[in-house]
Amino acid sequence: MHHIHVIMRPIVTEKATWASGHFNRFAFEVSKIASKTQIKNAVEAMYKVRVLGVNTQTRRIRNRSYAYGLVIGKTWKRAIVKIHPDDKIELF
Repeated sequence: MHHIHVIMRPIVTEKATWASGHFNRFAFEVSKIASKTQIKNAVEAMYKVRVLGVNTQTRRIRNRSYAYGLVIGKTWKRAIVKIHPDDKIELF
C-alpha cells in the first residue's frame, strides 16, 4: 500500500492539538486495512520525522434511527503517532 493511501488526513481537534504540543503525539485518520508498520513508514516518509510508537483505534459511529429506518454508523480507524522529541510536524 502506498503512503498516500495509508494516511487519509490529520485529526485536528482540541484534544489532539493539546497532545501534539505537550506529548509530541499526532492523530491521523488512516485506512482501515493499514497495519501499524505501514502507518509508521507512511508518517516517516511523508513528514520526514522519526516515529517512536503507533497506537491504533477502530472507531464506530453509533447507529441512528430515523423515520425512514435505521442508518448504520460508519467504521473508521484512528492512529496516534508518537514522534521523537527533536522532530516536529507543522500541520498549520
